[in-house]
This record gives sequence, C-alpha cells and structure tokens, in this order.
Amino acid sequence: MTTSNTPSPATAHRYAVYFAPHPGTLAWLAGSHWLGRCAALLRPLPQLDIHGVAKEELERLTAAPRRYGWHATLKAPFALAPGVDWLTLQHAVQTLADSLRPFNMPPLQVQRIDDFLALVPMPSHPANAEIQAAAAACVTQLQPLAAPLSASDLARRRAAGLTPRQDALLQQWGYPFVLEEFRFHLSLTGSLAGEREDTVELVLDAAEQFFADLPPLRFNSLALFAEPAPGADFVLLDHLELGA
Repeated sequence: MTTSNTPSPATAHRYAVYFAPHPGTLAWLAGSHWLGRCAALLRPLPQLDIHGVAKEELERLTAAPRRYGWHATLKAPFALAPGVDWLTLQHAVQTLADSLRPFNMPPLQVQRIDDFLALVPMPSHPANAEIQAAAAACVTQLQPLAAPLSASDLARRRAAGLTPRQDALLQQWGYPFVLEEFRFHLSLTGSLAGEREDTVELVLDAAEQFFADLPPLRFNSLALFAEPAPGADFVLLDHLELGA
C-alpha cells in the first residue's frame, strides 16, 4: 500500500512489525489524530483540543509516539542482517501472517504504564493469550532476518536499567520487552516523568473520553513499518492479512 510519497522500502534504515488498524478506519483515524500524524499519508493531522493543556504542550507530550506512527509493537525496529533484502523480509512476514488466524481483540482502555499513557487490553480477557502468541511468533520467527545489535545500541538499551532476564532477552532477540516481558499497548504519550500532575490528569481524562467509543478491534493483519533514515518518522508500508 505504498504511495507516490512513500520512501523506497528497499533502502530503509530499519523495519518493524506492528499491530495497526487499517488506514481509513475509525480506529486508525482516532489514533493518528491523537498523535497528530498519519503514518500512511505521511502528513500531520490536527490534534485534540484539551482544555487546560496548550496545543504546544500536547504536541510535546505526544512527540515520541508520533514519530513511530499509531501502532502496537510486535517486532521492535531492527536493521536487516547482511544479505537480507526488503523482498525477503516482506515474504517472511507474509508467510508468518498466513500461519496466524484472525481474532477479536479485547476491549482497550487508557492506562498509565510506568511513565507514559497507553491503550491496553482489558486484563483477564481470553484473547490476550492470542495476542501474546502472535507477538512471540513475530519476535522468534523474524529474528534470523535481523542484524545483531551494535555495541552502542546495547549500551543505550541497558542504560534504561534492565533486569537480568530483560538483558538476556535483549541479547537473544534484540529487544528486552518480548515473550514473558511483552505487554501489548498503543502508546498515547512519551515519558511523563517530571510533568505536572494536573496536566497528566487532564491528558488522561481527555484520552479516556476520546477513545471511549472506539469500536472493538480485530487482529487480522501484520503491519510493516519502516524508518527511512536514522531518526526519520516511521512509515506504514503494508498490511499483510492473516490466514483465513
């Protein structure tokens, strides 16, 4: 689903496999407007007007997730291993998608996770096990296509303070929050550390109201995103449908 403005997927710096609603759906539009950017059309979008929160403040609070686009991570961004090209990756993701079956997602709710806000599935819902299984398949089956992390990447991840288990997962799978450490979420803000608590509460309340009428989502595809160049905004390249 590339457009004429989409950078060439063959030359991207990094790739990622995400859960993302299809462009044009209410769920995609709601999340993209919340973040202030559409990763499919590659253009900014007007954000919600939150009483008591300046426009510039909301832009700043949502800057980190806005760069990545509206998504939930399944396979975190990675560079391709030497000898692996874009077509090989696309084929591998399609093969993986064919092996998975669509399912209805649990209802999502706004929650504060550590120091940021996100939409997360309701706990104890049976479909959470299917989400975990799909994410684990993405991590383990696509890892052979990923380049090893550089020493600087390892150091950057470790600087956040990892448990021994998270460090082991980082070394094996390229990301510390996978398998049993994985938690499905669609990020609504970046770090809220040091923010005024009244501002955080206003943004939290606004998010709860904004996403309250979000229709139930269906996990029926894997979304391929790319980072065209280091530090560039991520771009939605394709949606690969799951098996019937």
